[in-house]
Amino acid sequence: MKYFNNPEKLWTLVQILLQGLSVTVRIFALTLVLSIPLGMLVARGRMSRHPILRWPISVYIYVVRGTPLMLQVMFIYFLLPNILPFNFDRFAAAIVAFTINYAAYFAEIFRGGIQSIPVGQWEAGQVLGMTHIQTFFRVVLPQVCKRVLLPVTNEVITLVKDTALASTIAVTELMSLAKKHVSSSSSIEPYVIAMLMYLLFNGIAEQLCRLVERKLNYYQ
Repeated sequence: MKYFNNPEKLWTLVQILLQGLSVTVRIFALTLVLSIPLGMLVARGRMSRHPILRWPISVYIYVVRGTPLMLQVMFIYFLLPNILPFNFDRFAAAIVAFTINYAAYFAEIFRGGIQSIPVGQWEAGQVLGMTHIQTFFRVVLPQVCKRVLLPVTNEVITLVKDTALASTIAVTELMSLAKKHVSSSSSIEPYVIAMLMYLLFNGIAEQLCRLVERKLNYYQ
């Protein structure tokens, strides 16, 4: 064992992989911050009565859910600059691809949650003098958040693992650094440390989701 039998080398490796983990955390956080609100907007558009709005969104969701995220990352970084008058750097391309992908999945989760709310909840808001928007944010949305929390948690956990796909376009995140050191040292130990970091990251994300679930327990 090249690293586990040498505490100094092991600590140096851990510090290097922690730098990659910080990039992984940034990808994770930015994707969630951008894709959840976008997913909610897409869900509302998907439920629109107007075909001009509903059908393009349905096609977008179908394409995104029907193709691998790795392919979408490569498309955004390598092909999109040939269509648009500007280029993405590697990190920005990864964020755009991850956001577009996860917004589609969150949209379907939110759509199912919104449609599961009884019509009487909307009518109760109207009786209280609320507008449609006020009823949605004050009455419906808190209940939707409670109902969709479990599938959202599953997507959050998947996102932690999917961040490794950013290495496809050479974003220097945790997995790419682990792979680099496995190649240079001919040892699998960097993968073991990376696995432990992913498990720790996933555990923290899951606990945060459970904390949110406990906060929403009054919606029974």
